[in-house]
Amino acid sequence: MYTRTQNENGSWNTRCLDCFLTIASSVESESALDAIEARHICPEKALSWLAAQEYASAPTAART
Repeated sequence: MYTRTQNENGSWNTRCLDCFLTIASSVESESALDAIEARHICPEKALSWLAAQEYASAPTAART
Protein backbone atom coordinates (compact mmCIF):
# COMPACT_ATOMS: atom_id res chain seq x y z
CA MET A 1 0.00 0.00 0.00
CA TYR A 2 1.26 3.44 -0.91
CA THR A 3 0.16 7.00 -0.50
CA ARG A 4 0.71 9.47 -3.30
CA THR A 5 0.82 13.22 -3.09
CA GLN A 6 1.03 15.66 -5.92
CA ASN A 7 3.42 18.60 -5.72
CA GLU A 8 2.59 22.14 -6.78
CA ASN A 9 4.59 21.66 -9.99
CA GLY A 10 2.50 18.60 -10.96
CA SER A 11 5.09 15.96 -10.06
CA TRP A 12 4.32 13.14 -7.64
CA ASN A 13 5.73 11.65 -4.43
CA THR A 14 4.95 8.17 -3.14
CA ARG A 15 5.41 6.69 0.31
CA CYS A 16 5.15 3.10 1.54
CA LEU A 17 2.51 2.76 4.26
CA ASP A 18 4.21 -0.29 5.77
CA CYS A 19 7.74 1.03 6.33
CA PHE A 20 6.95 4.76 5.92
CA LEU A 21 9.86 5.27 3.53
CA THR A 22 9.54 7.80 0.74
CA ILE A 23 9.89 5.58 -2.29
CA ALA A 24 10.10 8.36 -4.87
CA SER A 25 9.78 12.10 -5.09
CA SER A 26 9.29 14.52 -7.97
CA VAL A 27 8.19 11.79 -10.39
CA GLU A 28 6.56 13.21 -13.51
CA SER A 29 3.81 10.63 -14.13
CA GLU A 30 1.59 8.24 -12.24
CA SER A 31 2.58 5.41 -14.59
CA ALA A 32 6.22 5.91 -13.53
CA LEU A 33 5.07 5.70 -9.91
CA ASP A 34 3.44 2.33 -10.64
CA ALA A 35 6.79 0.97 -11.86
CA ILE A 36 8.72 2.41 -8.91
CA GLU A 37 6.23 1.03 -6.37
CA ALA A 38 6.35 -2.41 -8.03
CA ARG A 39 10.14 -2.53 -7.51
CA HIS A 40 10.02 -1.48 -3.84
CA ILE A 41 11.10 -4.24 -1.46
CA CYS A 42 9.63 -3.25 1.88
CA PRO A 43 11.92 -4.21 4.77
CA GLU A 44 8.95 -4.37 7.17
CA LYS A 45 7.08 -6.85 5.00
CA ALA A 46 10.24 -8.92 4.47
CA LEU A 47 10.89 -9.15 8.22
CA SER A 48 7.27 -10.01 8.90
CA TRP A 49 7.34 -12.74 6.27
CA LEU A 50 10.57 -14.21 7.68
CA ALA A 51 9.17 -14.21 11.22
CA ALA A 52 6.02 -15.97 10.02
CA GLN A 53 8.10 -18.61 8.20
CA GLU A 54 10.20 -19.28 11.30
CA TYR A 55 7.09 -19.53 13.46
CA ALA A 56 5.41 -21.91 11.03
CA SER A 57 8.46 -24.18 10.86
CA ALA A 58 9.01 -24.28 14.65
CA PRO A 59 7.82 -27.37 16.52
CA THR A 60 4.39 -26.94 18.09
CA ALA A 61 5.78 -27.15 21.66
CA ALA A 62 8.24 -24.32 20.95
CA ARG A 63 5.47 -21.98 19.79
CA THR A 64 3.87 -21.64 23.21
